[in-house]
Amino acid sequence: MNSETDFRFDGGATWLNLLATQGQSFGARPIERLRSPSDLHSWLTLAGMEPSDQVSAGDLAKAISLREALRDLAMSAVEGREPSAHSEDCVNFTIAAGRNADPGLGRLQSTPKTRMPVSAALAAVSVQAVVSLRGPDRGYLTECGESDCRWVFLDPSKRRRWCPSPACASRGRVRAHRARSGTTEPTTEAAT
Repeated sequence: MNSETDFRFDGGATWLNLLATQGQSFGARPIERLRSPSDLHSWLTLAGMEPSDQVSAGDLAKAISLREALRDLAMSAVEGREPSAHSEDCVNFTIAAGRNADPGLGRLQSTPKTRMPVSAALAAVSVQAVVSLRGPDRGYLTECGESDCRWVFLDPSKRRRWCPSPACASRGRVRAHRARSGTTEPTTEAAT
């Protein structure tokens, strides 16, 4: 498997998993996993929202903009700061666009849809984020302690220092051990 295109689904919520479509977001060389419309199609399908329409370059751009808006909202919740108005507007616009594409969005159905328009799928991700950020899950949001990762994920235990990536935990433990022993050798970067 290629670590640059593998998608992460261990963040505790679909909207947080969208954040992981870019690894090492705060490092010198972020790893973009949504490089093409087919990558977005694959991610949505794996997330249980297979697109019923063709995924376009415009859809990809909207998904990446949404991801960055959600990243700002998640990090602002963890850091106790106000998010940017642009991020809130992006999420609200995405929800409105999804409702226009699928008027049934947000309604409980006895047989859930697995195929939906791309805009409705992105809106569903946005709605989940709003529910998480306004509800008790907000208190479980945790930021990875690795400075190049900083992925926000759900941690009901509130005891984790790193995201679920084994690479972040390994680098963090090595760095902590070296700090205790006085060693300053650099660690090898790994994709999260």
